[in-house]
Amino acid sequence: MERITALFIALGIFIVAILALPIANIFFKQFAFDLTGFLSAITDQGVLKAVGLSCFSAFLAVLVTFVFGVPLAYLLARKDFRGKALIEGIIDLPMAIPHVVAGIMLLTVFGLSGLIGGPVSPFLRFEGALPGIVVAMLFVSAPFLINSAREGFQSVDPRLEKVARSLGATEWEAFRKVAFPLAFPQIFSGAIMSWARAISEFAAVIMLVGFFPMVAPGMIWSRFYSLGLYEGMRVAVILLLITLSVFVGLKYLQGRLYAEH
Repeated sequence: MERITALFIALGIFIVAILALPIANIFFKQFAFDLTGFLSAITDQGVLKAVGLSCFSAFLAVLVTFVFGVPLAYLLARKDFRGKALIEGIIDLPMAIPHVVAGIMLLTVFGLSGLIGGPVSPFLRFEGALPGIVVAMLFVSAPFLINSAREGFQSVDPRLEKVARSLGATEWEAFRKVAFPLAFPQIFSGAIMSWARAISEFAAVIMLVGFFPMVAPGMIWSRFYSLGLYEGMRVAVILLLITLSVFVGLKYLQGRLYAEH
Protein backbone atom coordinates (compact mmCIF):
# COMPACT_ATOMS: atom_id res chain seq x y z
CA MET A 1 0.00 0.00 0.00
CA GLU A 2 1.34 3.42 -0.95
CA ARG A 3 2.00 5.90 1.84
CA ILE A 4 -0.46 8.46 0.51
CA THR A 5 -3.21 5.81 0.42
CA ALA A 6 -2.44 4.76 3.99
CA LEU A 7 -2.50 8.41 5.08
CA PHE A 8 -5.84 9.04 3.40
CA ILE A 9 -7.30 5.90 4.99
CA ALA A 10 -6.17 7.05 8.43
CA LEU A 11 -7.63 10.52 7.89
CA GLY A 12 -10.85 9.01 6.59
CA ILE A 13 -11.16 6.68 9.58
CA PHE A 14 -10.81 9.66 11.91
CA ILE A 15 -13.64 11.67 10.35
CA VAL A 16 -15.89 8.62 10.00
CA ALA A 17 -15.32 7.86 13.68
CA ILE A 18 -16.32 11.41 14.63
CA LEU A 19 -19.53 11.00 12.64
CA ALA A 20 -20.33 7.42 13.61
CA LEU A 21 -19.56 7.53 17.34
CA PRO A 22 -22.54 9.70 18.38
CA ILE A 23 -24.87 7.60 16.22
CA ALA A 24 -23.61 4.31 17.63
CA ASN A 25 -23.60 5.65 21.18
CA ILE A 26 -27.21 6.85 21.15
CA PHE A 27 -28.37 3.47 19.83
CA PHE A 28 -26.30 1.66 22.46
CA LYS A 29 -27.64 3.79 25.31
CA GLN A 30 -31.22 3.42 24.12
CA PHE A 31 -31.25 -0.34 23.55
CA ALA A 32 -28.91 -1.28 26.41
CA PHE A 33 -30.40 0.88 29.17
CA ASP A 34 -33.90 1.89 28.08
CA LEU A 35 -35.30 -0.75 25.74
CA THR A 36 -38.65 -0.77 27.54
CA GLY A 37 -38.97 2.98 27.10
CA PHE A 38 -38.18 2.67 23.40
CA LEU A 39 -40.81 -0.04 22.91
CA SER A 40 -43.30 2.18 24.69
CA ALA A 41 -42.40 5.15 22.49
CA ILE A 42 -42.90 3.29 19.20
CA THR A 43 -46.50 2.59 20.20
CA ASP A 44 -47.12 6.15 21.39
CA GLN A 45 -49.60 7.72 18.97
CA GLY A 46 -48.25 11.20 19.66
CA VAL A 47 -44.73 10.15 18.73
CA LEU A 48 -45.84 8.31 15.60
CA LYS A 49 -47.95 11.27 14.52
CA ALA A 50 -45.06 13.73 14.99
CA VAL A 51 -42.60 11.54 13.09
CA GLY A 52 -45.13 10.88 10.33
CA LEU A 53 -45.88 14.59 10.02
CA SER A 54 -42.17 15.37 9.69
CA CYS A 55 -41.68 12.76 6.97
CA PHE A 56 -44.79 13.84 5.06
CA SER A 57 -44.04 17.56 5.31
CA ALA A 58 -40.46 17.00 4.14
CA PHE A 59 -41.78 15.03 1.17
CA LEU A 60 -44.15 17.87 0.25
CA ALA A 61 -41.33 20.40 0.54
CA VAL A 62 -39.16 18.35 -1.82
CA LEU A 63 -42.06 17.86 -4.22
CA VAL A 64 -42.73 21.61 -4.44
CA THR A 65 -39.02 22.31 -4.87
CA PHE A 66 -38.83 19.69 -7.62
CA VAL A 67 -41.75 21.16 -9.58
CA PHE A 68 -40.55 24.76 -9.38
CA GLY A 69 -36.83 24.35 -8.75
CA VAL A 70 -35.78 21.93 -11.49
CA PRO A 71 -36.90 24.29 -14.30
CA LEU A 72 -35.03 27.10 -12.55
CA ALA A 73 -31.95 24.90 -12.26
CA TYR A 74 -32.12 24.21 -16.00
CA LEU A 75 -32.26 27.92 -16.79
CA LEU A 76 -29.30 28.61 -14.51
CA ALA A 77 -27.32 25.84 -16.17
CA ARG A 78 -28.12 26.75 -19.76
CA LYS A 79 -28.75 30.50 -19.91
CA ASP A 80 -26.74 33.62 -19.10
CA PHE A 81 -28.80 36.64 -18.14
CA ARG A 82 -28.62 39.79 -16.07
CA GLY A 83 -29.19 39.09 -12.39
CA LYS A 84 -28.15 35.43 -12.60
CA ALA A 85 -25.50 35.82 -9.90
CA LEU A 86 -28.05 37.48 -7.62
CA ILE A 87 -30.51 34.62 -8.07
CA GLU A 88 -27.79 32.07 -7.35
CA GLY A 89 -26.84 34.01 -4.23
CA ILE A 90 -30.46 34.06 -3.04
CA ILE A 91 -30.70 30.30 -3.58
CA ASP A 92 -27.53 29.67 -1.56
CA LEU A 93 -28.32 32.09 1.28
CA PRO A 94 -30.56 29.75 3.35
CA MET A 95 -27.60 27.38 3.74
CA ALA A 96 -25.48 30.12 5.32
CA ILE A 97 -27.82 31.89 7.73
CA PRO A 98 -28.63 30.70 11.28
CA HIS A 99 -31.88 28.76 11.57
CA VAL A 100 -33.30 31.31 13.99
CA VAL A 101 -32.76 34.05 11.41
CA ALA A 102 -34.60 31.92 8.86
CA GLY A 103 -37.48 31.57 11.30
CA ILE A 104 -37.69 35.33 11.86
CA MET A 105 -37.68 36.03 8.12
CA LEU A 106 -40.38 33.45 7.48
CA LEU A 107 -42.51 34.82 10.32
CA THR A 108 -42.40 38.34 8.86
CA VAL A 109 -43.68 37.01 5.54
CA PHE A 110 -45.96 34.07 6.40
CA GLY A 111 -47.05 34.93 9.94
CA LEU A 112 -50.60 36.10 10.68
CA SER A 113 -49.44 39.71 10.39
CA GLY A 114 -46.86 38.97 7.70
CA LEU A 115 -46.55 40.22 4.16
CA ILE A 116 -48.29 37.17 2.68
CA GLY A 117 -49.65 35.36 5.72
CA GLY A 118 -51.83 38.30 6.77
CA PRO A 119 -53.76 38.87 3.52
CA VAL A 120 -54.29 35.15 2.84
CA SER A 121 -55.10 34.16 6.45
CA PRO A 122 -58.90 34.01 5.89
CA PHE A 123 -58.46 31.05 3.53
CA LEU A 124 -54.85 29.85 3.99
CA ARG A 125 -53.08 29.77 7.33
CA PHE A 126 -49.35 29.19 7.81
CA GLU A 127 -48.94 29.73 11.54
CA GLY A 128 -49.85 26.60 13.46
CA ALA A 129 -50.66 24.66 10.27
CA LEU A 130 -49.18 22.21 7.78
CA PRO A 131 -48.49 24.85 5.07
CA GLY A 132 -46.23 26.67 7.53
CA ILE A 133 -44.25 23.51 8.22
CA VAL A 134 -43.82 22.87 4.49
CA VAL A 135 -42.76 26.47 3.77
CA ALA A 136 -40.20 26.44 6.59
CA MET A 137 -38.78 23.10 5.44
CA LEU A 138 -38.73 24.23 1.82
CA PHE A 139 -36.87 27.44 2.67
CA VAL A 140 -33.96 25.64 4.32
CA SER A 141 -33.82 22.61 2.02
CA ALA A 142 -34.50 23.90 -1.50
CA PRO A 143 -30.87 24.94 -2.22
CA PHE A 144 -29.69 21.33 -2.03
CA LEU A 145 -32.03 20.14 -4.77
CA ILE A 146 -31.72 23.21 -7.00
CA ASN A 147 -27.91 23.30 -6.88
CA SER A 148 -27.59 19.57 -7.48
CA ALA A 149 -30.02 19.76 -10.41
CA ARG A 150 -28.10 22.70 -11.88
CA GLU A 151 -24.84 20.75 -11.67
CA GLY A 152 -26.58 17.79 -13.29
CA PHE A 153 -27.77 19.86 -16.25
CA GLN A 154 -24.33 21.48 -16.56
CA SER A 155 -22.82 18.00 -16.92
CA VAL A 156 -25.03 17.26 -19.93
CA ASP A 157 -23.45 18.30 -23.22
CA PRO A 158 -25.74 20.95 -24.81
CA ARG A 159 -24.87 19.53 -28.22
CA LEU A 160 -26.98 16.46 -27.42
CA GLU A 161 -30.05 18.67 -27.13
CA LYS A 162 -29.12 20.48 -30.34
CA VAL A 163 -28.90 17.15 -32.14
CA ALA A 164 -32.36 16.24 -30.83
CA ARG A 165 -33.71 19.59 -32.03
CA SER A 166 -32.13 19.06 -35.47
CA LEU A 167 -33.95 15.72 -35.69
CA GLY A 168 -37.30 17.42 -35.17
CA ALA A 169 -37.70 17.42 -31.40
CA THR A 170 -39.27 20.46 -29.78
CA GLU A 171 -37.42 22.31 -27.02
CA TRP A 172 -39.65 20.59 -24.44
CA GLU A 173 -39.02 17.16 -25.98
CA ALA A 174 -35.26 17.77 -25.99
CA PHE A 175 -35.44 18.67 -22.31
CA ARG A 176 -37.72 15.76 -21.37
CA LYS A 177 -36.01 13.05 -23.41
CA VAL A 178 -32.36 14.16 -23.33
CA ALA A 179 -31.36 16.68 -20.66
CA PHE A 180 -33.64 15.56 -17.84
CA PRO A 181 -32.91 11.80 -18.00
CA LEU A 182 -29.15 12.39 -18.17
CA ALA A 183 -29.24 14.85 -15.27
CA PHE A 184 -31.69 12.79 -13.20
CA PRO A 185 -29.10 10.93 -11.06
CA GLN A 186 -27.86 14.24 -9.69
CA ILE A 187 -31.39 15.59 -9.37
CA PHE A 188 -32.27 12.49 -7.36
CA SER A 189 -29.17 12.96 -5.21
CA GLY A 190 -30.21 16.54 -4.52
CA ALA A 191 -33.72 15.40 -3.63
CA ILE A 192 -32.30 12.99 -1.05
CA MET A 193 -30.23 15.72 0.58
CA SER A 194 -33.14 18.15 0.41
CA TRP A 195 -35.47 15.68 2.15
CA ALA A 196 -32.89 14.96 4.83
CA ARG A 197 -32.34 18.67 5.46
CA ALA A 198 -36.08 19.34 5.56
CA ILE A 199 -36.94 16.61 8.05
CA SER A 200 -34.23 17.80 10.43
CA GLU A 201 -35.34 21.45 10.58
CA PHE A 202 -36.30 22.67 14.04
CA ALA A 203 -35.86 26.39 14.66
CA ALA A 204 -37.54 27.77 11.53
CA VAL A 205 -40.50 25.41 11.92
CA ILE A 206 -40.98 26.18 15.61
CA MET A 207 -40.75 29.94 15.11
CA LEU A 208 -43.32 29.97 12.31
CA VAL A 209 -45.63 27.15 13.36
CA GLY A 210 -45.00 26.64 17.07
CA PHE A 211 -45.26 23.27 18.78
CA PHE A 212 -48.70 22.41 17.38
CA PRO A 213 -48.93 20.61 15.07
CA MET A 214 -45.89 18.90 16.53
CA VAL A 215 -43.03 17.77 14.29
CA ALA A 216 -40.48 15.21 15.46
CA PRO A 217 -37.60 17.64 16.19
CA GLY A 218 -40.00 19.78 18.22
CA MET A 219 -41.17 16.77 20.21
CA ILE A 220 -37.58 15.71 20.87
CA TRP A 221 -36.75 19.15 22.24
CA SER A 222 -39.97 19.41 24.24
CA ARG A 223 -39.53 16.03 25.90
CA PHE A 224 -35.83 16.55 26.53
CA TYR A 225 -36.40 19.98 28.07
CA SER A 226 -39.39 19.02 30.23
CA LEU A 227 -38.89 15.31 30.97
CA GLY A 228 -35.17 14.65 30.61
CA LEU A 229 -32.58 13.05 28.36
CA TYR A 230 -34.07 9.59 27.93
CA GLU A 231 -37.55 10.87 27.06
CA GLY A 232 -36.09 12.96 24.26
CA MET A 233 -33.70 10.22 23.21
CA ARG A 234 -36.51 7.73 22.60
CA VAL A 235 -38.09 9.93 19.95
CA ALA A 236 -34.66 10.80 18.54
CA VAL A 237 -33.81 7.12 18.04
CA ILE A 238 -37.11 6.46 16.28
CA LEU A 239 -36.49 9.37 13.92
CA LEU A 240 -32.91 8.20 13.38
CA LEU A 241 -34.00 4.67 12.52
CA ILE A 242 -36.58 5.90 10.01
CA THR A 243 -34.34 8.47 8.34
CA LEU A 244 -31.35 6.14 8.28
CA SER A 245 -33.41 3.39 6.65
CA VAL A 246 -34.82 5.79 4.06
CA PHE A 247 -31.41 7.35 3.49
CA VAL A 248 -29.68 4.00 2.93
CA GLY A 249 -32.44 2.83 0.59
CA LEU A 250 -32.39 6.02 -1.45
CA LYS A 251 -28.59 6.02 -1.61
CA TYR A 252 -28.75 2.46 -2.95
CA LEU A 253 -31.18 3.57 -5.65
CA GLN A 254 -28.95 6.53 -6.40
CA GLY A 255 -26.00 4.20 -6.91
CA ARG A 256 -28.06 2.10 -9.31
CA LEU A 257 -29.02 5.22 -11.26
CA TYR A 258 -25.40 6.33 -11.60
CA ALA A 259 -24.40 2.80 -12.66
CA GLU A 260 -27.05 2.82 -15.41
CA HIS A 261 -25.77 6.15 -16.69
